[in-house]
Amino acid sequence: MAAQRKTSRYIVPVAVAGIAAATIGLVPALAASGDPDLPEITAQQLIEKIAASDTQTLSGTFKISTDLGLPAFDGLLGGIAQGMGDGASGEGPGSADPSAQLTKLVSGTHTLRIAADGPERQKLTLLDGKEEYSLVHNGDEVWAYDSRSNEVFHEKGAGEGGPAPEKELPASPKELADEVLKAAGDTTSITVDGTAKVAGRDAYRLVIAPKQKGSTVDSITIAVDAANGTPLKFTLASTSGGKPVVDAGFTKVDFGKPAASEFDFTVPKGAKVTEGDDVEASRKDAEKDLEKELGGLGGLGGLDGFGEGDVNVIGEGWTAIARVDSGAPAPKTEEAPQEFQGFLDSLGDKVSGKFGSGTVFKTKIVNALMTDDGKVYVGAVTPEALVDAANAAK
Repeated sequence: MAAQRKTSRYIVPVAVAGIAAATIGLVPALAASGDPDLPEITAQQLIEKIAASDTQTLSGTFKISTDLGLPAFDGLLGGIAQGMGDGASGEGPGSADPSAQLTKLVSGTHTLRIAADGPERQKLTLLDGKEEYSLVHNGDEVWAYDSRSNEVFHEKGAGEGGPAPEKELPASPKELADEVLKAAGDTTSITVDGTAKVAGRDAYRLVIAPKQKGSTVDSITIAVDAANGTPLKFTLASTSGGKPVVDAGFTKVDFGKPAASEFDFTVPKGAKVTEGDDVEASRKDAEKDLEKELGGLGGLGGLDGFGEGDVNVIGEGWTAIARVDSGAPAPKTEEAPQEFQGFLDSLGDKVSGKFGSGTVFKTKIVNALMTDDGKVYVGAVTPEALVDAANAAK
């Protein structure tokens, strides 16, 4: 089970990309040749259709674009990589390590080929010009290959098994739909907003939106396959406007069973192979070194030590704010390692109020206020809402 949990951190759930892509999005204008004429359906019926979907096999091409409103990560990640050790030199986890490669999906536009054959076999290939990065889960093994560096990552122990989940799930799609709508309550609007054509398939558009003011989320739109209930695309839009925060979905999809050979992996000639256990040990050493470098950041460096009792939730629904008391002064960006300084400065705005003074770190969705006396307020809410929460806490 330990190995299973460890491996699950690395595998991008390929099936989930088509089944429950709850953070990746759909552009409203999807149809190239007119929206399909489909029978009318209620939001509850559409949620029931999603819940009843039992898609186990699929293959296709998936495109994802992410715009968090952040500066480019390349320079920052490059500096961190140097500090943590360069895989090519043998001092770090290596360029084939999934935890390093898949951070690329946090920004920019990427094309992926994906395939799935149940919970035991998935494959994802990230295309980058002539270079490719492949991640394969086949039974109890995970393989990853970076063609640019000719490096391989390998880990065993990803097999199925272990105890069943303790939480009981609703017994039927209707019960699940009822639970979803009940949980939405007065804070959320769930509607069906027309139809769309996605990857050549007819789909309904399910739109989820906050009713509360102060949230940074404008709406979430999911394109649901009209025939089998599989989500095909999904848009997360911010109240700040512009491009969707995340816009992803299939451009081609086939629900047939992929060939078994699709999930075979042979180590390329001359490739360097790194085992998962070695990567884990190397990562822990690198994290210790990075913590030492971040020592001057005070409260920021201490966030990992919080227990559950240190976090208080203010409000509910879409405007909930987590309040954390670090017990240490806020970090000073000028004391951060050089590769972090410009990045932190570009994110932060100085603010003040009854609470005192602090800095708001912003993205298009999640914002955080760090006060000078070590309090942290985080939520998918506007900076003004964070300042109001800090003032009210005084």
